[in-house]
Amino acid sequence: MDNRDFNYLFKKRKDEEAPASNTSYAKIATFVLFFIFLFGFLEYAPYATSSTKPHNASIFSELFWLYFFVVQQTLGIVHEGGHGVCYILPCPEFFMVINGTIFQWLFPAGIGLYFYKRGNKLAGYIGLFFLGVSMQYTAWYISTAHEGLIVPASKSFLGVDGYHDFNYILSIFHAVKYDWLIANIVKLFAYVAMVGSVFLMFLQIFKKKGS
Repeated sequence: MDNRDFNYLFKKRKDEEAPASNTSYAKIATFVLFFIFLFGFLEYAPYATSSTKPHNASIFSELFWLYFFVVQQTLGIVHEGGHGVCYILPCPEFFMVINGTIFQWLFPAGIGLYFYKRGNKLAGYIGLFFLGVSMQYTAWYISTAHEGLIVPASKSFLGVDGYHDFNYILSIFHAVKYDWLIANIVKLFAYVAMVGSVFLMFLQIFKKKGS
């Protein structure tokens, strides 16, 4: 007897396949979470320059304070890692300075692209969302370029006096006085990425089957 006659026993029939409802609910929950987060971000951005927890704040604002703290630490590590590469490799000074921001943007963008290429579009859109978050952080950083070349230890991620990347970069182009304008342009692209990613999540989750 041909073993192929029993192949049907090892194949799931369409009516026996695991329901996709659990996955759909998880995707919907993810979309709702990021939708709410986006509007909360609009309320509580830009980034707080103080590491002091707000007093008499709502639970929602305290959650965002915690979020900003975690994001600043995470992006700070990635940002300094970009500079660190140029401490090891022979990089031109300009590239060494800007490489922190390049790494900071490539980190979420690269993760998002990786999952998107593997067919997980929702994860790809989440990566795009956090690229926008990273750009928001950069926009705030750019807006402080006029404060001077030296970043005091009290405001430095490393806890020591350091150089302000964008004071150095904008000084080369004699554009420090336009830091507010450049910061707003970056912020605009950041919001486009964040709003666009949430919109793409919506289309991905609620698109008609077979479309």
